[in-house]
Amino acid sequence: MFSREAITALQAARSVTVLTGAGVSAESGVPTFRGAGGLWRNYQATSLATPEAFAKDPELVWEFYNYRRELLAPLKPNPGHFALAALEAAAPGFALVTQNIDNLHRIAGAKNLIELHGNIWQVRCSDPVCESAAAPRENREVPVSPIPPRCGICGGHLRPHVVWFGEMLDPEVIGTAIRAAEESDFFIVAGTSAVVQPAAGMPLLARRAGAFVLEVNPERTDLSPAMNESVQAASGEALPTLVEAAFGG
Repeated sequence: MFSREAITALQAARSVTVLTGAGVSAESGVPTFRGAGGLWRNYQATSLATPEAFAKDPELVWEFYNYRRELLAPLKPNPGHFALAALEAAAPGFALVTQNIDNLHRIAGAKNLIELHGNIWQVRCSDPVCESAAAPRENREVPVSPIPPRCGICGGHLRPHVVWFGEMLDPEVIGTAIRAAEESDFFIVAGTSAVVQPAAGMPLLARRAGAFVLEVNPERTDLSPAMNESVQAASGEALPTLVEAAFGG
């Protein structure tokens, strides 16, 4: 499945960075709400994931996120998640950058995890002047109660600690992710077509910096021609094979 060149490059790498997207989560049964069929109660789900929707009707937005939590709560990491945790344990330096908000990488054992779009199991105050607005905390309530939940400091509405449409990524988070890409010797992009910036640029940054860049995706993408190697396979199948070939059991 993988070339000897890719396996040798991974074995020799001092720093490995991985970028994962929705395809990795989909193999665990995580649904996507983008595109056709992305409806909830006749709302286009992406129209609810905005600061404007939350300002207008925080109860409705929280009902949507409570529904998403109910879907996610019973789901488990798949072999791809566990393979990346094993890779982190084997590699001298490792960073896992994910566009997913489901927490499955952390459950699988990932430690140096950079969550570009936040985490659905964390909350923070929606009032930017409240000290807890910059201090997200874990909240694993299913169902969430009350809806909307309230900040224990200022009494304002808590919001999911996720990046909504129309919001900027945390500059510190994106800066850390970009540095990891630029400093890596081996870069894996898995389960994503990588068309949304700034994540889309990270494999190319790594390639320009001299890393061996490997794409793992069921289908070829716009990035495929620019990669050192592109393997068309599900991450849950390919990533365990790669780690086994490079580092053994």
